Amino acid sequence: MQRLKTREQFQAVLGGLTLARTAHFALHCEVRNCAHLGLAIDQIWMGAMVPKRWAKRAVTRNLIKRQIYTMANAFEQGLPQGAHVVRLRSGFDRQQFISASSEQLKKAVHDEIEQLFKRAIGGAVRSNTVVA
Repeated sequence: MQRLKTREQFQAVLGGLTLARTAHFALHCEVRNCAHLGLAIDQIWMGAMVPKRWAKRAVTRNLIKRQIYTMANAFEQGLPQGAHVVRLRSGFDRQQFISASSEQLKKAVHDEIEQLFKRAIGGAVRSNTVVA
């Protein structure tokens, strides 16, 4: 699995399909414009967007990004080839998760990202089944 690096790559993927959503995350995918962006078509590319708007502390942003890339590696076999971006779309409640990198926050982020990838893979399997 390769990582997306440039702003143009992230913007192109965000303009593509939304494969799955959870309360805090969205998984976007772009398959068609990969060659145009200089990305190998036969590979999986992954990016993580964790805006300061939703995660104020750098510790929290880094924790979330590490969880995203770890779970992406675990689910790599089920993802369609192309470019993907996991985007944090709302913040975690600071009243519930007081510490910036508590075990509770790690577990909540891990569980939700796992759910996101399972939904995405289930949706991809369902759409392939319908088309075939």
